[in-house]
Amino acid sequence: MNKTVLILGANSDVAKQAILQYLDKGFHVIAASRSTEQISQFLSDHSVNLDNIEVLSFDAVDFQSHQTFYDGLSRKPNVVVYAAGYLVDNLQALQDWEGTYQMMNVHYAGAVSIINIIVSDKENKGLERIVGLSSLSGVRGRKSNFIYGSTKSAFTQYLAGMRQHLADRGVKVNVIVAGYIRSKMTDGLDLEESLMLEPSFIASSVVNVGNSFIIVPGFKWKLIYHILRVLPEFLVAKLP
Repeated sequence: MNKTVLILGANSDVAKQAILQYLDKGFHVIAASRSTEQISQFLSDHSVNLDNIEVLSFDAVDFQSHQTFYDGLSRKPNVVVYAAGYLVDNLQALQDWEGTYQMMNVHYAGAVSIINIIVSDKENKGLERIVGLSSLSGVRGRKSNFIYGSTKSAFTQYLAGMRQHLADRGVKVNVIVAGYIRSKMTDGLDLEESLMLEPSFIASSVVNVGNSFIIVPGFKWKLIYHILRVLPEFLVAKLP
């Protein structure tokens, strides 16, 4: 039987590219999202053979539904990818609690809820890996995006602890710490064009992930990541 990957938040641009790449590698894909019609349209547009893919409804912020969702899976996953995302501009988020709360729930609370359920299933002996899609915005707090960044930072720290928790079971945990991605979530934002990465490039880092915990796709972003980590606070404060 083919290995199974469960992609949560499968309507993101990166996740949709990951679907295609996982299928090319022979996986059975369970694509889960609130936007099932959009995923089905994407698969139709790319003439995908539907024999090895299921499209399921999943709402990251409907916590009460998560156990039922997992129990109802036709196959328990070997690989889990959490790619759900939501973005509200920082100035708006400062005044709009609902937008802030949604980011907290999508990026952190929803991830913790469903991943806790998945790893608590001791009967699934085939679980091999969990991959989370995070962001460089969560590396250091910056005045332009600290609310969004804080939710991604929390997610990254959760996965770091989960990696240790699952080590004895041989389950790998990875986090993709991505920079700017050309996607519907960043459409319309004033971002440096030379730093933009394509969703298919990020998806390749997800699908072909190795053993390192933190993976930063793209040479320029690797450099930025390492600089951000060691930059003195007074210099971080000068960043946008």
